[in-house]
Amino acid sequence: MAEELVLERCDLELEANGRDHHTIDLCQQRLVVRRGQPFRLTLHFEGRNYEASVDSLTFSAMTGPAPSKEAGTKARFPLSEAVEEGAWTASVVDQQDRALSLQLSTPAHAPIGLYRLSLEVSTGYQGSSFVLGHFTLLFNSWCPADAVYLDSDDERREYVLTQQGFIYQGSAKFIQSIPWNFGQFEDGILDICLMLLDVNPKFLKNGGRDCSRRSNPVYVGRVVSRMVNCNDDQGVLYGRWDNNYRDGVSPMFWIGSVDILRRWKNYGCQNVKYGQCWVFAAVACTVLRCLGIPTRVVTNYNSAHDQNSNLLIEYFRNEFGEIQGNKSEMIWNFHCWVESWMTRPDLQPGYEGWQAIDPTPQEKSEGTYCCGPVPVRAIKQGDLSTKYDAPFVFAEVNADVVDWIQQKDGSMHKSINRSLVVGLKISTKSVGRDEREDITHNYKYPEGSPEEREAFRKANHLNKLANKEESGVAMRIRVGQSLAMGSDFDVFAHITNNTTEDLTCRLLLCARTVSYNGVLGPECGTKDLLNLSLEAHSEKSIPLRILYEKYCDCLTESNLIKVRGLLVEQAANSYLLAERDIYLENPEIKIRVLGEPKQHRKLVAEVSLRNPLTMALEGCTFTVEGAGLTEEQKTVEIPHPVEGGQEAKVRVDLLPLHVGRHKLVVNFQSDKLKSVKGFRNVIIGPP
Repeated sequence: MAEELVLERCDLELEANGRDHHTIDLCQQRLVVRRGQPFRLTLHFEGRNYEASVDSLTFSAMTGPAPSKEAGTKARFPLSEAVEEGAWTASVVDQQDRALSLQLSTPAHAPIGLYRLSLEVSTGYQGSSFVLGHFTLLFNSWCPADAVYLDSDDERREYVLTQQGFIYQGSAKFIQSIPWNFGQFEDGILDICLMLLDVNPKFLKNGGRDCSRRSNPVYVGRVVSRMVNCNDDQGVLYGRWDNNYRDGVSPMFWIGSVDILRRWKNYGCQNVKYGQCWVFAAVACTVLRCLGIPTRVVTNYNSAHDQNSNLLIEYFRNEFGEIQGNKSEMIWNFHCWVESWMTRPDLQPGYEGWQAIDPTPQEKSEGTYCCGPVPVRAIKQGDLSTKYDAPFVFAEVNADVVDWIQQKDGSMHKSINRSLVVGLKISTKSVGRDEREDITHNYKYPEGSPEEREAFRKANHLNKLANKEESGVAMRIRVGQSLAMGSDFDVFAHITNNTTEDLTCRLLLCARTVSYNGVLGPECGTKDLLNLSLEAHSEKSIPLRILYEKYCDCLTESNLIKVRGLLVEQAANSYLLAERDIYLENPEIKIRVLGEPKQHRKLVAEVSLRNPLTMALEGCTFTVEGAGLTEEQKTVEIPHPVEGGQEAKVRVDLLPLHVGRHKLVVNFQSDKLKSVKGFRNVIIGPP
């Protein structure tokens, strides 16, 4: 009788599998593979090798707290010649001496997560079992049978593998790109992403069912949307918008997701303070990319927050044009969410592709603060019955705005406001380049087109279908060149009278600081012209001077000022409103890399910024991080004040771990100049 077959060890072939599965950064000490694609392992036996005629090998793979075959969380499969598509299989690749090289295949619809792999050996009547090890299974956008399959290699590289990018802020007229370190393959991040899934309320309620449903990217996307905010669970980020961040970190300070996710884990899954929309979106992007779902951060300018789903945002203003009352329905200067790429077998054909997922806690969906995934194509078609949360996302890019002016006698008058269009310049980073890509056309048909009207009809968007009142007088707010933080500058109300009559009007101009979510701060400039004469067929530009001394103490870290003009023609009792958000540009951060950029060789980054103000900056610090360049965030303080016009300069040591193109991302803080961002691409060569 043949002697018993005894396993000495199992080699999980980390390097080869990591290369084949695009998980090399994750496979330093563990096996991480993508589903629907074979991976290799080698069994080393004691005494003798496997003999097909006498030995029988059976493998088991299981995940979750209650593995079961019915739930798809447990599989038992023999060593066999045939490789069956869509099933767990094991076959021999090579055999020599006492080593047996095998290829294991996983189904493209298997639940993602941490698996335990074991082996049962039987020889005649003898049998024994061995634990071969653990492996983590991820979604696979390289596998045509996977629900997240993307056929462009450039897009897979950008939306799954790239660890840094840009998030767009500022205003629709001055788009500002903020560098961000997603860092989805940085040390410990995969474990944190799996922990995030394991503390979600659905797992705590029924772990076996939750793990089974992790086969579906729609389900996982919805869970991540819920878990990035902490409104009804042990989620990652606490949202705050009132500019009072003393007991935490200002949302504008962050430059990457890694520090946030590590803090969440180190705090014992207690929320991290504080997040706003781009922080929620960026952390969701990190988690989804880490799990293998192609994802990108998008920004929508003039984004509507419509609470009652009537596709209408109404502003009630006093006779001076000032908004009255505490209003929760608002137009945000910009709002960020993510899009993830997946099929939608639960919906009608044609709704596969990019799905909008919004992790910022705004409205409840099915009882919890999450939003999406909803097909971007359904938003464009005005198909509001589509799962999940189509009406809210449709309103974000399409709501109409009506301004009511209340007169002294209490009567309300509708004002004409041509300056505010909801859903502009929808932006994301371009594939493979540090440029902005405008994706508005994915969400909306061209304005005034028959397709747009059809989408509005389908969405029952009656306000947009009504004919707009035309006015012979137009007004817009104009600015000169780009405006630097710390400068005094002029803005202009540019008024055109296209009528045949001379008009006498009252013009009220007002500038106020504003947060990116539309909440107004104090005034920083006003003008009231009681008798402004407008000749027939003429144009006029009226300046308003805005001084640094007036805005310096009340500007939020969004660097935004809202200028409002109200033109009142008393004789005709007509009101014309124009608004513009002005972004003040921060000074540039200069980054020089000293030394030869090679793997595992120390590098020095010299980081500097010139103080643009006339007064000294105190409490100056530079914070830097970059996937593949630093193991963790580094902060360097400048011990002395930096006088007006002088340079703040520090040096930071880097130790590049990986060959290739990386981004060093920098944040500068001080008492009078906050959340200034900069970046530098660094190409690291082999040692």
